[in-house]
Amino acid sequence: MITIKEIQEIRSYLEKSENPLFFYDDDPDGLCSFLLLKNSLNKGQGICVKAGSLDIRFLRKIKENSPDLIIILDLPVISQELIEKLNVPIIWIDHHPLSNIKGVHYYNPLKNNSEDNRPTSYWCYKITQKSEDLWLALVGCISDCHLPDFAKEFSEKYPDLLPSSLKDPFDILFETKLNKLVNIFLFILKDKTSEVKKSVSILSRIKDPYELINQSTPKAKYLYKKIKKALTEYQNLINEAVLEAPKEDLFIFYAHSKKLAMTGEISNELMHKFPDKLIIVAREKNDKMKISLRGWKYDIRTIFEKSMEGLDAFGGGHLHACGGDIPKENWSEFISRIKKLMKKHKL
Repeated sequence: MITIKEIQEIRSYLEKSENPLFFYDDDPDGLCSFLLLKNSLNKGQGICVKAGSLDIRFLRKIKENSPDLIIILDLPVISQELIEKLNVPIIWIDHHPLSNIKGVHYYNPLKNNSEDNRPTSYWCYKITQKSEDLWLALVGCISDCHLPDFAKEFSEKYPDLLPSSLKDPFDILFETKLNKLVNIFLFILKDKTSEVKKSVSILSRIKDPYELINQSTPKAKYLYKKIKKALTEYQNLINEAVLEAPKEDLFIFYAHSKKLAMTGEISNELMHKFPDKLIIVAREKNDKMKISLRGWKYDIRTIFEKSMEGLDAFGGGHLHACGGDIPKENWSEFISRIKKLMKKHKL
């Protein structure tokens, strides 16, 4: 967990800042984390990091904003080179595998409990404690497949969005109206950077989940219109995958999309639909296979790490979910290793 003392430290840094600059991951957990802190402070700028890591490429943008505090949210990788070129306090709130980056104030629940990887949006809500932003925190947590301890409070306030009888995060994510909310947050981040900035600015002015679900205002209608095409493509890929599902335990699906990078989202839904299978969703880009692996019945992390040894591959993740890049030339060998390791590491 992130301790009470650490939460108080974070609050102190935030309260003293006059011009904070936020960097957040390009998924709903990262976005909700940013909105929770931004709404609480009512100041600062946010930058969505699509590159997967915060590195030296962002130095110019930091200098342009002249921040007195940098807040990094839900990003698993940060460049030491970048940190060493900065002379302002840096707060990094994350829940991915631990890092040894120096020169930052690092807050990660895994530091105190190796089994606690509750989402960044969970901790940002614990920092702000703004009841009107409860829905943002819940969207962020459910999008990362975590049912938080404030879910009961949310159910009491929005019983039609989260029936109290549901306890499984995947059932909630894919079988309730919260799915529509998560998709809005997810797909506005798939746009061009300039459009993402515009959409996030609009989203920050929406204070009620029903406004988005019912598209009851021009702002909400605009956001839904922005994601409609991407949402349709996503659903088409899911339908295609369901039709291709094999009888075998290994399910490899090639997501042929030139515009949308969503192997993680597709693999999550396929894991929900096919809980007994080991799921691999892959798409080809720049002579690499960008992949997401999922499976409730397998030690995915061990299988993935062993399968990519010596293949010039990159990636990592959790017990049931991993992602990374495999050189196309090594793809056949990678899949061959997966097949051999599946039985040994079945839970």
